[in-house]
Parts: sequence; structure tokens; C-alpha cells
Amino acid sequence: MTTAIVILNWNGKGLLEKYIPIVLKYSKGATVYVADNASTDDSVSFIKENFEEVKIIQNAENTGYAGGYNESLQFVEEDILALVNSDIEVTENWLAPILKTFEKEENTAIIQPKILDEKKKTHFEYAGAAGGYVDKYGYAFCRGRIFNTLEKDENQYDNETSIFWASGACLFIRNSVFKSVNGFDMDFFAHYEEIDLCWRVKSLGYDVKFVGKSTVYHVGGATLENTSPFKTYLNFRNSLFTLLKNLPKGKLFPVIFTRMVLDGIAGVRFLTQFQFSHFFSILKAHFSFYKNLGKMYKKRTDNQISDYYEVNNIVSQYFIKGKKFFSVLKK
Repeated sequence: MTTAIVILNWNGKGLLEKYIPIVLKYSKGATVYVADNASTDDSVSFIKENFEEVKIIQNAENTGYAGGYNESLQFVEEDILALVNSDIEVTENWLAPILKTFEKEENTAIIQPKILDEKKKTHFEYAGAAGGYVDKYGYAFCRGRIFNTLEKDENQYDNETSIFWASGACLFIRNSVFKSVNGFDMDFFAHYEEIDLCWRVKSLGYDVKFVGKSTVYHVGGATLENTSPFKTYLNFRNSLFTLLKNLPKGKLFPVIFTRMVLDGIAGVRFLTQFQFSHFFSILKAHFSFYKNLGKMYKKRTDNQISDYYEVNNIVSQYFIKGKKFFSVLKK
């Protein structure tokens, strides 16, 4: 079983300089690629001059996370793909536990390691933590991270377990499965595309898992800060796209209608906090959803799973009932 570590890069010379030596040190036996998304800095020449063992794939334009990986992975033939952000610091022995799970579990198609905060290594990191889930209305959360509450890692989530989605910051997937579902949805550009991918893969009967014996550290916000209005727009729009594409037909209207009402409440909350750009980002997301309704509906398949959510309403549990940790959530 061969492994490819594919690092998507856009103007990230500083990150590559810092983290590629660590990837090479702790990834013996794997082939390391840098998939460059039409960078305008000198990151490609830097890689060529300093890391001869790293293979470079150059995309003609920046089509975001989804398009960038879809284009570059056409040229990668290894059995297991490790899609790794350029701001990920890997650790010793990070590959072995994950590859062992792939070897013993043929039905496991996607795996995520434990993702801790590179800036505060005792705590989980926002983008993935100890594995992701969605609630009934498509809001994403993780073991170890609900909204902006990040738990301290006290080995409470170290077990190997099935999850609903794996973080795109560090996602392992069987190459054959990735290509069989045509990869990421390029219309997403960035954000939520990994949730959509995992949902489609699970709908085919495969398992998505978290392996806590493998740890990486994530800087986070290297491409888009958590406070970016554009990130708000992408998250709200793409989560609606994900629901439209993957919900069982009988749940489409009631779930999406309720979700949009909840989005409206979130918009009002942004207004009360004088975060006007985020309020308009939600409006823009909804208009884009309406505009692309027909296009996204056509992407639905016959395989829809009904038991997709971990809790009914994470918004209510977090903001009203004060349940900040995954361990106290109730379905």
C-alpha cells in the first residue's frame, strides 16, 4: 500500500519552509507532493532549489481548495492520499496508526488524525479537533470543538471511532474512493467541501474514522481567518449546498427551511454585535444558494442516508442550554 502526502500551496513559501522539513523527517516511505495553486510568490522555485525529493504539481489557476486538489490529484497514483494543509506540523509516527487502520479495515475510506492547535499545543484546533459531526440542520461541530469553544486535550477523545466528517486540514482517503466520487465539489471553492465529500462517501456505505494515536498541529487561518466575512459567506452557502445535495428527499424542505430561519437568527446576532459585514455575508450566501438551487439539486444521487446527525440542534444546546463540550451533548 503506497502513500502520497499532497500539500496544497498558494503563496505559502514561509509555511513550506517551516513545515516541509518536518513532513520529510517523519514520513519515511511516503511520496511528498506540493500541489501549487498558481502561486504568485517564489514558493515553487524555493521547493525546487531546496527539496529535490518533493514532487511538484503546478495548477494553471487558483481554483481554491476543492478545485486545486481535484486538478492536482489526477496526477497522483498512490493508494492512500494524505491531503495536508501547508500550515500543518506533523509528528513522529503520525502515519503508522492511520495506515494500519486502512490495512485492517477495507471498508474504511477516510481517516482523520487528532488535530491540535500549533499555537496552543495543549488544546484542540478549530478545524477538525477530534473528528467532525453535523446536527440535524447541517451545522458542523467536532469532538473537542463546538462553535468557538476549544477543549483542552486530556486524551479524552483518543479512541479510534467512526465520525461523520474528517477535516480537510489533514484528511486521508483511499485514492480509488476519491476518484470514484469525482473528488471534491469544485463549486464549493473552499470550506465544507470535506463534509460534502465525507457525506457522499458514507452514503455509499464506507466508514469515516478518527484515529487518536496520530497527532498533527494546525496553525489555522493561514488562508482565510476565522473572522473573514468571505469565510462566513462560504460556510453558510456551502453548508446549504451540502444539505441540498445529500439530505434524504423527505427531509429536504423542512430541514432547509428551518436551517434558513436559524441563519436569519444568526444574522440578527451579527447585527446586534455591529458585525455588519458578516450579516451581509449571510444574505449573500442565501442569494447564491437560491441562484444555484437547480444546479446543486441535479447533483443529488440515489444514495441518501437518513441517520446523518449526531444531535438535533447544536445551536440550541450550545447557546441556550449551555452545553459547550461534546461529552455532554444529547441527541
